[in-house]
Amino acid sequence: MNSNSSDSAVTSAEVSESKHFIERLIESDYQKVVGFTVITRFPPEPNGYLHIGHAKSICLNFGMAEKFQGRCHLRMDDTNPEKEEVEYEESIRRDVEWMGFEWYGNVRYASDYFPILYQLAEELISAGHAYVCELSPAQVREYRGTLTQPGRASPFRSRTVEENLQRFRAMKAGEVKEGVAALRAKIDMASPNINLRDPVLYRVKFAHHHRTKDQWCIYPTYDY
Repeated sequence: MNSNSSDSAVTSAEVSESKHFIERLIESDYQKVVGFTVITRFPPEPNGYLHIGHAKSICLNFGMAEKFQGRCHLRMDDTNPEKEEVEYEESIRRDVEWMGFEWYGNVRYASDYFPILYQLAEELISAGHAYVCELSPAQVREYRGTLTQPGRASPFRSRTVEENLQRFRAMKAGEVKEGVAALRAKIDMASPNINLRDPVLYRVKFAHHHRTKDQWCIYPTYDY
């Protein structure tokens, strides 16, 4: 079958257009910056088996690292000890390998960074960017507002740095019951993005963690 070369030829513009926006952004930096290394991560929560949405994320993160000769880390987001199990971790590793990818180095865990995450939380408090809120979970939802109405500031939002540090350290020491207090970021209760209305960064959970055991009774949230 004969074809006209002008009809079958694919222009560079068409090739570029076929790439998704993430690939185009990475390619732009890769071409501009000398020594640019693409480093991605696949951060599943080990609280269940992977589904088709995870497969898409796996292909994106591992695929981009592979295409640009970079590296992709596998990092378990193990911040919810009540729902996580070693069985799920092993399943996640098997699924990534079954899809033909290999992560860089050892498997990472969010729990590896619990000490530094806690220290960073104290720094946020000291800088006036976080506070300990003692509204109930139901009240937090009520104060957050709706997609069309702004939220209201928590009455605990104006606490001093010293008060916040004292309460946060009490949370860490196990002196605060679950659901009584949480560390929240001080962002903007009137933000049109409801997720930026002072999200919770840390909550109290007296739960045994499969890696850190009973070392912690406060755990960072996914938002943090």
